[in-house]
Amino acid sequence: MSIAASFLERSRYYLCREYPAKIRPAVEAMPADRLWWRPNEQSNSVGNLLLHLSGNVRQWIVSGVGRQPDVRKRNMEFAARGGATAAGMLDGLDATLREADQVLRGLLPSELLERRAIQGRDTTVMEAVYHVVEHFAGHTGQVIWIAKMNAPGAVRFYEDGDGIATPLFLGEGEFEMGAGRTDA
Repeated sequence: MSIAASFLERSRYYLCREYPAKIRPAVEAMPADRLWWRPNEQSNSVGNLLLHLSGNVRQWIVSGVGRQPDVRKRNMEFAARGGATAAGMLDGLDATLREADQVLRGLLPSELLERRAIQGRDTTVMEAVYHVVEHFAGHTGQVIWIAKMNAPGAVRFYEDGDGIATPLFLGEGEFEMGAGRTDA
C-alpha cells in the first residue's frame, strides 16, 4: 500500500471510527442538563463542539474536498445555547461523518496534491484532510474532558493491564481498513 493510500485509510479510521467511538459514550454519560454548560462566555459547551465538528467536517471534507455546496454558518455553531439534544447532534455528526467517509473512500492517492479553496484558504486535499483530523482530535479531547468532569468515573476507553492499554471502544463493527481506493 502506498503512503498516500495509508494516509487516507488512517484518516478515515480516526474520523469515522475512533473519535466518534469516544465522543458518543462520553456525551451519553453526561447529565442532559450539562450539554450546553460553559465554564465562561469565552468557552464552548459540548453542544457547541458537536455542532462545530459537524460544520468543520462538512465544510472542509464534504464541501471543500468533495466539491459539494458549502452551506456552513460557522458563527451559529458557537452562538447556540440550547435547543438541540445530545442524541440529535450525535446522529447529525454521524451522518456528516458518513458523507465525509464517502468522499475520502472515493479519493485517489494521486488527488491528494490537488488544490482547493476552503474557508478562504488555498490548500491541498492532503492539507485539508490533515487539518480536519487534527482539529477533530483536539475537540474530541475537549468533549471527553468536559464529560469526565460532569460524569466522574463514567467515561473510560482503555483497559490497562501489564503496561498495555487495550482499547475498549473497538470490537464488533470494527472499521474496515482497506476499503478505500488505492489505485493511482
